Amino acid sequence: MKSRILLLLLFVLVALLGLAGSVIGQTAPPASAPAATGKGTPPSSTSTPAPGNTSPSPSPTAPAAPAPSGQAPAQLENPPKSDSDDSVTTIVHVVNEVRVIFTVTDRHGRYIKDLKRDEFKVVDDQRPAEIRSFRSETDLPLQVGLLVDASNSVRDRFKFEQEAAIEFLNAIIRPRFDKAFVVGFDATPEVTQDFTDSTEGLSNGVRMLRAGGGTAMYDALYYACRDKLLKQEQTTPVRRAIILLSDGEDNLSHVTREEAIDMAARAEVIVYTISTNISGMKGKGDKVLERIADATGGRAFFPFQMRDVSDAFLSIQEELRSQYAVAYKPADFAADGRYRTIAILAQDKGMKVRTRKGYYAPKQ
Repeated sequence: MKSRILLLLLFVLVALLGLAGSVIGQTAPPASAPAATGKGTPPSSTSTPAPGNTSPSPSPTAPAAPAPSGQAPAQLENPPKSDSDDSVTTIVHVVNEVRVIFTVTDRHGRYIKDLKRDEFKVVDDQRPAEIRSFRSETDLPLQVGLLVDASNSVRDRFKFEQEAAIEFLNAIIRPRFDKAFVVGFDATPEVTQDFTDSTEGLSNGVRMLRAGGGTAMYDALYYACRDKLLKQEQTTPVRRAIILLSDGEDNLSHVTREEAIDMAARAEVIVYTISTNISGMKGKGDKVLERIADATGGRAFFPFQMRDVSDAFLSIQEELRSQYAVAYKPADFAADGRYRTIAILAQDKGMKVRTRKGYYAPKQ
């Protein structure tokens, strides 16, 4: 009897186990589906970066880095454009007005200071230009560079030229209005006084100059225009000028004469040259000084006697206070970076106008 009961219980147990297995088989996932991962557990597989992208994938637990401004995320290299994605149009306005400083003298070299607008015309790139404004420029701030040849060739009268330069700077620089700097050069340019309105500081800078070495005049002029005047802050219109004391004999420069003149044109600098040649006759170096001054709208002085150096500085001082400024609109102007010539013609044939020979148009 007991054995029958045990067999019956065994049969029921087997039947129940079979029913349970059938239920479990119906709820289990298909064999081809990946098993679910637990919370916070990274998947076992790693994603492959797109071709050309060598940066590692971001950590699954960290947010992906945002795309740079104006750049779509990596997974949306070519997203569909919507109406809200239209780019903002940037309008570039090129100012096509040229401003030029010039000087007018009569047949005897005397400055004419009472000219009117209708007494001259402007020719830009060989075409008449429209004059926008004209005025006498006696009060514009000055930015002046004093470049002094400190090579062996000028040793004979170096001390006298230093004192004449100091006298000039004391007379021309107005505190809190004008600024100047001092550069001595032989094989290399040396700034002995940076931009300042202190005449005392400028005087000390001139006295610090020591004669000796070769002559790299073109390098010094190039440096003064590019690294000093061109980079000097200019919040209002100014007049930029360089006074260059040298014998004009260059034997060490890396740039050429014309490259130095070109940089002066880009910086809109007038160069006045004072020769230190004491031979009594113009030499090869003097012709170089003439070329630099003429190309930039300045003047070349040849003081063969000591006292004439001071007179040259006085003439430069007078000219800087006797200039005109004209602003005009060129005809057929193009912002192409090209060099354009300038000619200012006085109606009176007895007048001589001196200005820079041209300028570089801006590039758009």
